[in-house]
Amino acid sequence: MEKKLILVTSPPACGKTYVAKALAKNLKHVVYLDKDTLIVLSKQIFKVAGQPYDRSSAFFQQNIRDYEYDCVLALAMEALDYDDIVLINAPFTQEVRDNAFIADLKAKLAAKGATLAVIWVETSPEVVHQRMIERNSDRDTWKLAHWDEYLRRCNFAIPENLADPQHKDNLILFQNNNDDEFDASMKRCVAILEESLED
Repeated sequence: MEKKLILVTSPPACGKTYVAKALAKNLKHVVYLDKDTLIVLSKQIFKVAGQPYDRSSAFFQQNIRDYEYDCVLALAMEALDYDDIVLINAPFTQEVRDNAFIADLKAKLAAKGATLAVIWVETSPEVVHQRMIERNSDRDTWKLAHWDEYLRRCNFAIPENLADPQHKDNLILFQNNNDDEFDASMKRCVAILEESLED
């Protein structure tokens, strides 16, 4: 069995956390990591810097965002020394479209005898908007107040650059607009991952 890093990715409120936790339960020996766990530290950075808590701000982009990703990826790399599968729940919306980033990550994983799987959670903007309203989180305050601007900034397009017919788990689409889509996608996703882990 080879080692594998699984990234469960998508724009915010597409249902990544629900998908990622259910997927982790369906696979065996999974180390589950959620980038949102780092939010408590990020809030402190905003506070110390005297900045309003706004994860859509230029301050966040310049001083926090990339460091959160660096941190969760470092934890994942370390975890792969002790278990076979590590799953990260995080948007990675910019990173999955950056071929140089993906190539560098795959090279680092190869050095550990591991491969990369990316799961893109596909949810319509209309469903995302409703889920943001329902979850009522302070991280969505700006997004909901400036919804049209947020949609212009946010890329819901599938990262087709990852698709590779030779490796089905390079990009796995997980439709998540309703329960039926979720159930069908979960079965398909688990089957693809289990097959790739046995190769």
